[in-house]
Amino acid sequence: MVQQLRKSITGLAFFLVSFGAAAQAPTAPLALKPDAPERYVVVPGDTLWSIAGRYTDSPWRWPELWGMNREDIRNPHLIYPGYVILLDRARGTLSIGQQQPQQGPGSTGTASTTTTTSTEPGTVRLSPRARAEALAREQIPSIAPAIIEPFLTRPLVIEPDGLDKAPTIVGTETDRVILAPGNKAYVRGIGASKEENWYVYRRGGPLVDPDTNETLAYEATYLGNAQLTRPGEPATMLLTSTAQEVEAGDKLVAAGRPQPISYAPHAPDKQLRGRVIAIHGGLGKVGEAGPQAIVSINRGAKDGIETGHVLAIYSLGGTVRDYSRLASAEDANIRLPDERAGLAFVFRVFDRVSYALVMNITRPISPLDVVQTP
Repeated sequence: MVQQLRKSITGLAFFLVSFGAAAQAPTAPLALKPDAPERYVVVPGDTLWSIAGRYTDSPWRWPELWGMNREDIRNPHLIYPGYVILLDRARGTLSIGQQQPQQGPGSTGTASTTTTTSTEPGTVRLSPRARAEALAREQIPSIAPAIIEPFLTRPLVIEPDGLDKAPTIVGTETDRVILAPGNKAYVRGIGASKEENWYVYRRGGPLVDPDTNETLAYEATYLGNAQLTRPGEPATMLLTSTAQEVEAGDKLVAAGRPQPISYAPHAPDKQLRGRVIAIHGGLGKVGEAGPQAIVSINRGAKDGIETGHVLAIYSLGGTVRDYSRLASAEDANIRLPDERAGLAFVFRVFDRVSYALVMNITRPISPLDVVQTP
């Protein structure tokens, strides 16, 4: 733990001296909120996005608050509950101040940490001291991980023939039509795989590009989890959990290792424009999404989308008729401008489709809304 904290302190010191490094420069300067706190103590449940939201109306630009350059923000998660964040209004930057003691259950021994002294206005010098430290301590993530975790650990998008050669349930225990947790399934196609844990899927609906009417991919419908109990042809699987009914003919995909969920938000380097093509979860009204909903968009890695991109969402402007003009006039119909509706954080990218978390909105998000570089 001591070694881990030393690495964190080294990293923080590097960030503090890198204020002069060139960050990815947005077109507009970052404005601090008038009521931004001079001092804030990080608590469990905070995210880097939510912390930045206390200081600016553009929380996705939090790397600028730390004076980080493009390479720094690739792995910026060196902030923990108990850290004190200090605001330097003159420079418009944040730094780490003296940490709060971590006492109580789970605190054992001592660990290296930091105190601060000011050598001149706006400068913070870090020096080590000893304090009680909990053994288990979690870094503050960019965004809340619990919401997107299921979308990270499971495949979501498949090519039209993507499941054709996947292992297939060919028989069920005592010829059951529908399998429940605790039931066995017999699977062909596992081969020599040593993977123990598997997801059960069937092909879902198509993801269609609204601009070209082309099928980009298909969503995979998650059915449950299964565990390999006996390899062979067919192999024996024990169904450990179900989200929907599992039947003969359903497909299996190796679970593999969960993907990491720590990445920094940043704007695309170029102008990107796409559409919302599906919503997962909503506001209670069919076809609308609010904050913390997941949306899929019709742009992916082939279009330059990458994990951590922040995209602005715009509601499409409608068309109205100018009745002051003649009905036959070509310009009698007036198209209203698109209106900004919110921000989305891209957290998983496929070749032609991406998934994003809606972070904040000014109006409900709907399918066919536009996403573009902020």
